[in-house]
Amino acid sequence: MNFPIEWARSLAGGVLIGSGAILLLWTNGQLAGISGMLSGLLRAGQNTWRYAFLSGLVSGGLLSKAAGWTIFAPLEGRSTGALIAAGLLVGFGTQLGSGCTSGHGVCGLGRFSGRSLAATLTFMAAGAATVFLVRHFLGGTL
Repeated sequence: MNFPIEWARSLAGGVLIGSGAILLLWTNGQLAGISGMLSGLLRAGQNTWRYAFLSGLVSGGLLSKAAGWTIFAPLEGRSTGALIAAGLLVGFGTQLGSGCTSGHGVCGLGRFSGRSLAATLTFMAAGAATVFLVRHFLGGTL
């Protein structure tokens, strides 16, 4: 049976994310919430595992680019100010929601956390509403 390459890539990405989250939990007892890792770097304490995990995320993206894989859509037409504003809004949202999609959606749901279910449903609903508003009322694309 032939599967589209996008399907295979999505499956491989999901397996790698899940495996990384499980490995981090088993070896370090830590959840793979990226926003928590980043904010943890600002506090004193044991940060070696945070640096290693985050370096692996960045290295994976750089290796994919070096291999010639097009993983992310180009950001042509987006102003630097809009990208900075988007990043700040995401940071505010992760603080407001006590975590990000990786922490709640991958790790929290895997642990059957009710709080993570509510947060993930909120993330998804807000994302769908944003795309709908931008495409149908503001005439743009995301």
